[in-house]
Amino acid sequence: MFQLTLRRRGISDQAVLRTMEEVPRELFVDEADREDAYRDSALPIACGQTISQPFVVAYMTEQLQVQKRHRVLEIGAGSGYQAAVLSRLAGHVLTVERYRRLADAARARLEKLGYHNVEVMLGDGLNLPANIGPFDRIIVTAAMEQIPENLIERLEVGGVLIAPVGPHQGVQTLIRLTRGEAGVERKELVDVRFVPALPGVAREL
Repeated sequence: MFQLTLRRRGISDQAVLRTMEEVPRELFVDEADREDAYRDSALPIACGQTISQPFVVAYMTEQLQVQKRHRVLEIGAGSGYQAAVLSRLAGHVLTVERYRRLADAARARLEKLGYHNVEVMLGDGLNLPANIGPFDRIIVTAAMEQIPENLIERLEVGGVLIAPVGPHQGVQTLIRLTRGEAGVERKELVDVRFVPALPGVAREL
């Protein structure tokens, strides 16, 4: 039923559908929400953050067109679910989280479940160290009012970046950037709602 729901909503990439089926979403949500883990809705996690609805995870992953040779950067680890999905499709995933509590929990969860090609880094996804990158794919899982130029510059030629862009309070639009030899091509996808991407590393909660 889970895969059928995704198919009905337009997800057609077989590798993405198979990965969504294989990654145990119920282990990435709070224990109280496990019965609702496979409903097509976002769910709350610690630190006032959310785990995105399955359709949005599948859609963003499909739009990234990830391949095994790719190195992927994720801004906003959350519970680690999106990184787990990406890890089954990519060569290596670096996911950056500003909340230490979330980063530590995601790292432990991913290691326990055997997603060994994921690295979880505590840091500011809006101000990454200069030695991070470049990447073949970049995915942002928090709302940005605009995509920082220094993030776009970390894309390899031929690389793809997907981010929700728009006001922090309200509806955003998923933007897909593709970096070519001649510049960056921008495409608007679907409307979404994400928690805001905030600067800095959060204070301990």
